[in-house]
Amino acid sequence: MIATLDILKRAKAVSLMPRLKSEEKNKALYALAQSLMQSAEDILKANEEDLKNARGSISEVMSDRLMLNIDRIKAMADGIKEVAALPDTVGTVISSTKHKNGMQIDKTSVPFGVVAIIYESRPNVTSDAAALSFKSGNVCVLRGGKEAFLTSSAIVKALRAGLRACGICEDYINLVEDTTRNSANELMTAVGYVDLLIPRGGKGLIKACTENAKVPCIETGTGICHIYVDEYADIDMALEITDNAKTSRPSVCNAAEVLLVHKNIAKDFLPRLYERFYDKTRSHTVELRGDGEVLKYIDVTPAGDDDFDTEFLDYIMAVRVVDDIEAAVKHIAEHSTHHSESIITGNAENARYFTSVVDSAAVYVNASTRFTDGGEFGLGCEMGISTQKLHARGPIGLGELNTYKYIIKGNGQIR
Repeated sequence: MIATLDILKRAKAVSLMPRLKSEEKNKALYALAQSLMQSAEDILKANEEDLKNARGSISEVMSDRLMLNIDRIKAMADGIKEVAALPDTVGTVISSTKHKNGMQIDKTSVPFGVVAIIYESRPNVTSDAAALSFKSGNVCVLRGGKEAFLTSSAIVKALRAGLRACGICEDYINLVEDTTRNSANELMTAVGYVDLLIPRGGKGLIKACTENAKVPCIETGTGICHIYVDEYADIDMALEITDNAKTSRPSVCNAAEVLLVHKNIAKDFLPRLYERFYDKTRSHTVELRGDGEVLKYIDVTPAGDDDFDTEFLDYIMAVRVVDDIEAAVKHIAEHSTHHSESIITGNAENARYFTSVVDSAAVYVNASTRFTDGGEFGLGCEMGISTQKLHARGPIGLGELNTYKYIIKGNGQIR
């Protein structure tokens, strides 16, 4: 096993090399996508072994996050190609000023250098993070979850082969081989080696990084996402959006966990939602956990003290009846992780109020929270969803993986 510090030293050395040109990076990204598909059989075999090893220790929905098939590998390869097709952000002049003494001052986009990503058992993050880091001019150090280690190793092996095929140093893409907490701590404290740390995972991982990191860290938050069904909502639309936001893929951070329903529409909406979510012909029924007002309309599990502060990542949804839109916004302010929230309404003023007051990275009107995703936002793919406000917020794409510096050109000016 290669020591994590040795991997970081290699990564730092590569980050100090002359930058690759846009055409070189794009050519390499297409080679990475091709190599990924050519290695699909090996990746799937590794994934089968990971799934076998994890059986009984992770839930069904988490197994779905871990599982790969040929369609998912193809989607990963397509994501790499989409990143290749995006405009290169490196070297972009963000703003330009001419000093009165004739100096040209350009605020210019540049890579961070070495970007470390700590994430859990989602194999697609391996290829997404590698592609985004490479296109944005950074060197990546990937530290995935132990449940997906064999899969991640097979993916990284394929990606590094793609770099070699183009005559590019394979150490632009690195995978930490130590899956214990020790390696995560090493990345958090790797001052001088790691220029940016991005944790992507559950509440425990995010908290550990934000509390212990000595290197710059972007906080990607857990997703306690809300749907608010306003009194002016179209009930059919509200049912469709709520169903999609909760069940299309409950194991991801943009799935809705909490449903707020205006008291004036609860009598009509909640029984129809119950009928839909508890339909035994569905592949998965949804357990609703309701407050006292909800229980007046439907017979569901009483909500516990923590249910409105839980990222279930499962077929479970907490439900509360609220008196008005102000109460809905107040609830979101108190319980949200500032990821994604949606209002379902036909009232333009209520929509305006909701979008202006709710303080989250993505705020929707009459649409599912499941769209909070780099690919859906036109970023190719994403490094994660930032719920902080400094530097990056929402899906982290190429632009968020660059910082900037001022380049000043003169002809002998002194002060």
